[in-house]
Amino acid sequence: MQTIENAKFKAEINEHGAELTHLINKDGNFDYMWNNDLWPKHAPVLFPAIGRSEKDSYFYNGKEYEMPQHGFAGDQDFTVTANDGDKLALTLTDNDATRKFYPFAFKLAITFSLTDAGLNFNFEVENTDDKTLAFSLGSHPALNVPINGEGSFDDYQLDFEPAGLDLKQFEIVKTPNPYRDGKVVPLTAADGSQIKLNHDMFEKGLVIIENDGIDKVTLSSSATSHSVSLNLEDFRYVCIWTKEGANAPFLCIEPFSGLPDVSGHEVELLDKEANNKLAAGETKTLNYTLTLK
Repeated sequence: MQTIENAKFKAEINEHGAELTHLINKDGNFDYMWNNDLWPKHAPVLFPAIGRSEKDSYFYNGKEYEMPQHGFAGDQDFTVTANDGDKLALTLTDNDATRKFYPFAFKLAITFSLTDAGLNFNFEVENTDDKTLAFSLGSHPALNVPINGEGSFDDYQLDFEPAGLDLKQFEIVKTPNPYRDGKVVPLTAADGSQIKLNHDMFEKGLVIIENDGIDKVTLSSSATSHSVSLNLEDFRYVCIWTKEGANAPFLCIEPFSGLPDVSGHEVELLDKEANNKLAAGETKTLNYTLTLK
């Protein structure tokens, strides 16, 4: 386990999966991150797939490959390349285990940086192969709701910026696992650029929002002075989720660069909707910050 710290915050990150496990507000002595066996994860890294692939597999050049839910990065041990006290750099490169699922040479570098405002996540994917690769990448932080035990889940809301957005979501079907059905529909839980949280809205599981001009989303409540904001400029989609049917006191706010499969459609990797493509030698960087109050 790696620790980074500054005057305001302390973060613990597990080298296994490069998973943020704790994010402590030192003045308030509370943890923003979920830690409970009801859902035994905290902030998985989703790479090189997001959600479930149809038949838990995909095709590349006509050959079928298995792909676990959310990819394989969460099951890999990352190498610590630097820990400067308030900044941690972790790296995963292809190996025998990853090539079973993903026949490409790559480097995934993740840097966690604490500032006075919160925690920054920087993801850099490099194609070290001699052929084009495709990937999805997402971050899956689970936040305690209520924050610091103040208020209840239903007291909280999400506010999207700028104001006046016409929020849309991908329609979800359960088979019984949640997949997209290919349709984009109005986000019925939204009132303009705001969503008031309740557990019923997660009956079908995840809610994937089309990020058409969303700059930022903020989790807040009148019951507390604390809040969490995420800037979303680098991510085409944002997903919200909590464990359905459990009245769970946490919410995942997940920046997505990529999408789960459409039900009934097993895809060719390089043709998959919303995937990122990198030619040999190319690099793509995605960044967001948890701004904390």
